[in-house]
Amino acid sequence: MSEEKQGFIKEYSNDGFWDKLVKFAKTAGKDIIEKALWLYYAAENPKTPTWAKTIIYGALGYFIFPVDAIPDIAPIVGYADDLGVLASAIATVSLYINDDVKALAAQKLKDWFGE
Repeated sequence: MSEEKQGFIKEYSNDGFWDKLVKFAKTAGKDIIEKALWLYYAAENPKTPTWAKTIIYGALGYFIFPVDAIPDIAPIVGYADDLGVLASAIATVSLYINDDVKALAAQKLKDWFGE
């Protein structure tokens, strides 16, 4: 595993994830937040294997890592790199993003963004 990926995994924490999600939910937009929640809830599922959780935590670590390839404060494009990393992780672990995971994410999105 590369040093960069190890750094992202070390950077991941539940508190860091929720702090960034709440802080940037409106700015990042519903699509990015939905993808992050899919990964989060898939990782929380005890049936998700360790290899998949490693990929998920790497992607979520990148998402919350304060130093990005494209700074999140940049208008419009600031979350493009985050979306790319999240989308790659989703493609890799898609078998573990089931209807239950999507329902949990949908409820959280409804709470934050409304109907």
